[in-house]
Amino acid sequence: MRLLIIGELNGQLGTASAMAVDRGAQVTHSDSIEKGMQILRTRGADLAMIDVMFDIKDFLRRLRAEHFSLPVVACGIGTDARRAAQAIRDGAKEYIPLPPEAELIAAVLKAVSEDNETFIFRDPLTRQVVSLAEQVAPSEASILITGESGTGKEVFARLVHRKSHRAHKAFVSVNCAAIPENLLESELFGHEKGAFTGAVARRIGKFEEADGGTLLLDEISEMDVRLQAKLLRAIQEREIDRLGGAKPVKVNIRIIATSNRDLVEEVKKGNFREDLLYRLNVVNLSIPPLRERPADIAALADHFARKYAEVNGISARPLSREALELLRRHPWPGNVRELENTIHRAVLLAHGSEIGPEAIVLPNGQQPATIGTQEDGASRTGNGTATTGSLREGTTFAKSEEALPGSLVGRTVAEVERELILNTLQHCLGNRTHAANILGISIRTLRNKLNQYQSQGIPVPQPGGTPAGGTTRASV
Repeated sequence: MRLLIIGELNGQLGTASAMAVDRGAQVTHSDSIEKGMQILRTRGADLAMIDVMFDIKDFLRRLRAEHFSLPVVACGIGTDARRAAQAIRDGAKEYIPLPPEAELIAAVLKAVSEDNETFIFRDPLTRQVVSLAEQVAPSEASILITGESGTGKEVFARLVHRKSHRAHKAFVSVNCAAIPENLLESELFGHEKGAFTGAVARRIGKFEEADGGTLLLDEISEMDVRLQAKLLRAIQEREIDRLGGAKPVKVNIRIIATSNRDLVEEVKKGNFREDLLYRLNVVNLSIPPLRERPADIAALADHFARKYAEVNGISARPLSREALELLRRHPWPGNVRELENTIHRAVLLAHGSEIGPEAIVLPNGQQPATIGTQEDGASRTGNGTATTGSLREGTTFAKSEEALPGSLVGRTVAEVERELILNTLQHCLGNRTHAANILGISIRTLRNKLNQYQSQGIPVPQPGGTPAGGTTRASV
């Protein structure tokens, strides 16, 4: 655990720092937000603890602007309720009163660690993948984790790291789909001061931050082909070039990559380098979609029910048998991510001593459709492929009347695709990012499709669930 403390250490924060070191944390200190940002640029951190006397909102804004993703905990002298409440409103995950208690410091460090390590599974299909992950984890092999959006690919990546010889070193994740193309190279490899407009100081990239540990390249299929060539060299040579740097920098890392796309198909389309695929795909972990893991649905639902009861200060209630049956019957196109949001809603909507089926509702306010059991809708196979009628990449269609509904016969692929995209967007209340994740396409592709539909006068759901009418062209 790498802890950054921002504040004066000539008092109670110094005590907090010593307590954190006693609990195994690697602590660095800064007496200002600017110096703290410089430490993050050059060393990185897993958790930041900041004195409430500083502008926490500005600190969090700067973290987002530079694509740093780490929890922030506020601390302050005494138990000033007003300052504590303001810190939480500004975005801090927790408030620690000073002078600190050793147990509280330990609990915060443990909570941050457990946030990254929660791994719930019960299904035999998942157990097969877990067994393979644990078998290859001690090696130095690069691993490619594939599966639909929301299946838990990053959770598996963290499992591999924890079971590896690098577990005591950093685990660094970079979302290749969330960072603009023109910034991703700097994010990965770092830059020197003056390397480009806005480069006001040296910043190490994710490769250097992960030195000695594991680097997760999340959704690598979204990376531009030109940058893939530089990534391939970095993996092969174990050295990187900072933008504007004078000489290469040696790195010692293990690469794990994830993708929700079929990279073999992406290679055929010219969107992904074949040599990079071979370099990454030494071992492939294929994560089955949640609809093929019914035992996991029950285990995860129970976990989320307890988690969100605690988060919202509500007494924990079990899911009723009818509610669990309803959950098992739903196809979960958004996988674990969709299930988590659904259970969070159910915790808030439930009445009585159990969470009943009436509390299980989708974002559009409707209950999941009872379309038959998993066994009726799909035959499960050892490699995690379902023979269903689902219109998703990589799906094998069953040759039966159930797999090809009559409503699809006589319609063009473009018409079916348009209906799928618009229905998914409506399901997500107009949220483009969520819809793209469920559909398994990039946000750029989704926006292009929506712009096309609007130019044809087709209403497109807007954020908040309101469709755009007529030919009015809204920003997408």
